Amino acid sequence: MKHPYLAKLLFLLLLLAGLGFSTRAQAQTGSISGKVLDNKGTGIPGATVLVEGSTLGSSSNVDGTFNIPNVPAGPHTLTISFVGYTSARVPVTVVAGQNASADATLGENTTQLAEAVVVGYGTQRRQDITGAVTAIDSKQFVQGQVTNPEQLIQGKVAGVSITSAGGAPGASSTIRIRGNTSLTANSDPLYVIDGVPVDKNGIDGASNPLSLINPADIATFTVLKDASATAIYGNRASGGVILITTKKGLQGEKLRVELNSQTGISTVARRYQTLSADEFRGLIKANGLDSQYKTLGTANTNWQNEIFRTAATYDNTVSLIGSAGKVPFRVSYGNLNQEGIVITNKLQRNSGSVSLSPTVLDGHLRIDVNAKGTVVDNRFADYGTVAGAALYDPTQPVMSGESRFARYGGYFQYIQPNGNPLGNAPGNPVASLNNTRDISRVKRLIGNVQFDYKVHGIEGLRANLNLGIDASRGRGYKDIAPTDFGNYNTASANPGLNGSYKEYAQDKDMHLLEAYLAYGKQVGDAKFDLQLGHAYQDFSFQGPNFLTYRSDRTTLINPDETLTNSNYYGKLVMLSYFGRATANVKDKYLLTATLRNDRTSRFRNDVRSGWFPALGLAWRIKNEDFLKDNNTFSELKLRAGYGRTGQQDLGQGYYDTQARYVLGSSGSQYLFGNGATGFIAGPQGYNSDLKWETTNTYNAGLDLGFFENRLTATIDVYQRTATDLLARINLPAGSNLTDRLDANIGSLRNRGIELGLNYGVLRSENLNWDVNLNGAYNVNKITDLGRQLPGFQGYKTGDIGGGTGFTGQINAVGQPINSFYVYQQVYGADGRPVQGVYVDRDGNGTTTNDYYYYKQAAPLVTLGFSSNVTYKKLVFAFTLRSNLGNYAYNGNAATLANYANAKASLGFVNNLNPDVRNTGFTTQQVFSDYYVENASFLRCQNISLGYNVGKVLGTSNLRITGNVQNAFLITKYTGVDPEIPNGIDRNFYPTARTYTLGLALGF
Repeated sequence: MKHPYLAKLLFLLLLLAGLGFSTRAQAQTGSISGKVLDNKGTGIPGATVLVEGSTLGSSSNVDGTFNIPNVPAGPHTLTISFVGYTSARVPVTVVAGQNASADATLGENTTQLAEAVVVGYGTQRRQDITGAVTAIDSKQFVQGQVTNPEQLIQGKVAGVSITSAGGAPGASSTIRIRGNTSLTANSDPLYVIDGVPVDKNGIDGASNPLSLINPADIATFTVLKDASATAIYGNRASGGVILITTKKGLQGEKLRVELNSQTGISTVARRYQTLSADEFRGLIKANGLDSQYKTLGTANTNWQNEIFRTAATYDNTVSLIGSAGKVPFRVSYGNLNQEGIVITNKLQRNSGSVSLSPTVLDGHLRIDVNAKGTVVDNRFADYGTVAGAALYDPTQPVMSGESRFARYGGYFQYIQPNGNPLGNAPGNPVASLNNTRDISRVKRLIGNVQFDYKVHGIEGLRANLNLGIDASRGRGYKDIAPTDFGNYNTASANPGLNGSYKEYAQDKDMHLLEAYLAYGKQVGDAKFDLQLGHAYQDFSFQGPNFLTYRSDRTTLINPDETLTNSNYYGKLVMLSYFGRATANVKDKYLLTATLRNDRTSRFRNDVRSGWFPALGLAWRIKNEDFLKDNNTFSELKLRAGYGRTGQQDLGQGYYDTQARYVLGSSGSQYLFGNGATGFIAGPQGYNSDLKWETTNTYNAGLDLGFFENRLTATIDVYQRTATDLLARINLPAGSNLTDRLDANIGSLRNRGIELGLNYGVLRSENLNWDVNLNGAYNVNKITDLGRQLPGFQGYKTGDIGGGTGFTGQINAVGQPINSFYVYQQVYGADGRPVQGVYVDRDGNGTTTNDYYYYKQAAPLVTLGFSSNVTYKKLVFAFTLRSNLGNYAYNGNAATLANYANAKASLGFVNNLNPDVRNTGFTTQQVFSDYYVENASFLRCQNISLGYNVGKVLGTSNLRITGNVQNAFLITKYTGVDPEIPNGIDRNFYPTARTYTLGLALGF
């Protein structure tokens, strides 16, 4: 995917920037300098200073100083503004060839309620919001080595849980706003980037679609949590909405260059628990078969040391911000090179961003142009191989000096006397990683042009048109060397070590057209706004299918394999109509009403249309006469809302409601003469009754401010009920054309309470201290799963390993999603678990199938705490996160903490988990609740120390920071990490601890 017009646009932009600053004779101009202070006399950095009626302007430095050169001689007025402070207008007279001085003191906007907050399809004043909305800007972001955008707000928003799938660069994250909203459909929030609702299903070759966005380009996150705020987005908003706004230029701002550079090193923070070589030998000798003990070697290898490394990260972003004439712009380029803590694993991201926001037609037409392009190169590491390092025999060497291992690249492997791989034996993990090149390149372009026109002749009427695209191209291959032990080919035509090579490719495109009219009218003490709009959006994916070759890339692994279908394709179309009405009476009584109608091609005609209404009410009690002059309360607002949202996201199953046929695979062919011919395999399973999953949400909130908003608090209570749940279910044999099918099967409920607290603890000339505390309590329960056969317990899920189809979780009525479903372990007098003995819960004299519901994977409580202390030029900050009430299945211990392998004549022995000393298990007990552990934790997400140096070598500002990510973890959980997205800890890529040095320069 090539976009040469981006380079042309950048060149044109820079040319305009150069032309936008005309030179004047020194004799006709002078300069203005001064300082922007707060009411404590402290300099305010980053304040905007503009010469009214011109394109001249500046931003204040770290100490609050500013300078505007080339100002025409004569009288002028400066307009000075900064977020959170009242604006000021300062008159000043410039004398030719001289410098004029103009200082300004900005008072704190103590309520900050007039501040604009991004909401769906526009902005609202914070004081007018009736729903549960949280806005986080760059001053509040998590600092340090942040390479995925969602990490910027980890621990910052009440009710928002962000859990990484592992420590690999660009790893995906599970984001839940107020708990899970669906059983197996997508519960992720909808992401809207600069007004473009993007595809959240990702693309082949990228673990995390958000990793394709440079976090340095992001200005704000706005999280819409309740349905009165999200229903304007209708069918995809049941999981909440996250609005991401990127950085822009300012009208009249002079050209600035900003450089942010970070260099980091990462180490593994927490490892799998295993035995040392000597400990392993001792236990196998005492508890294993003699034949197995004889398979042990003489080496002392720490396999985790062999696959983990100290990894380096380099992250640089350069930005040009200014105004070319009357065209504010921001252009940025970012380069990220991040090594994973596992050898061979790495990510490289090159990103570019262009933002233009001119206003023309005497201020009537504003045009916003946004384009973000990214190229990401990945080399992945197999998570199973990472976990395999904990399993591999520590008495064996990494490399063997024996000639019989030459065919395996000299790596030690378990082989038979004839040199072939020993059956069922694991491969050398170092060899597996080095022999595998799992490479991808993903390109993505997200862009839109938005026109906002104030209609001439009709005051208060605006027309908005938004045209957007989201185009992704994923290419990759997995190339396994011929020396790889685990890729031995037993096919009679090509026996031996052949390696393998398989390509993949996927193109995904989204097109968006949105248009709406907005009309605002002041009638006496009341202000009314009405908005009506229409949206069209389509999603398509396509790509070629590929055959599997040997490493020579020309010889098929299976000579009889043919492509019966050379390509795949799918398309989803949505049409929507939406409206919103707001009313503000005397700044006391607020109303927001929204309605959206969505139609999707995924469902059949009579059910494809869904209606999603919402109503929000608020009472600003603070503005009542009995509180208006009260100095204790600076804000007191009561909110209540109801709304309905939808869910239709089943991944790429765009045609599951339609009867269809597909081509047969290469394994399903008829022989005609001397050749094989493919045929139509037959009808596919489908459910024509499939329809929307709907979620009804009730929310009540209270916004509080005390002592001129020195202390602010937000409290919300909610209930969210999802009905007609979309889920992948098992079907009785012969009831359909498949054994698994998407269906609407029941309902679930989330209830909870959230608290957000901000407190300015100290305010003085040299010392300021701010803290943020947020917490949420959420109870999730499945309330119905439809009609079922007698004896039905629920839908089993959660692969725990240890055998084919072994699961450890269940979705059952009356239980939370993904409850653990295990045996209740019996313990001896010594407190140790008794092998194979479980509680007879039904009292029938046997424990066969006596599973019970035990704990849940999702946390009951999520907490976040942030602190920021500024002393003169020194800044110290940290962020803590905590989950309480979450449990995890320790798959590593369940698999390895037993002597089963040592008591079987397999010709090899796997390492053991140290917990085997406690259990003494001779066989695996994978269904025991002994392995379901309390995974509550307290994690220090970030510690940051920064120093504002000020002007250095002609720069306008220099800032130096040091950061530690994942500084420490406190937990009772004994596995590799307590924070597991699905609660099953197996094949997990450990998280890293990262130390970062950062430099921020401004010119």
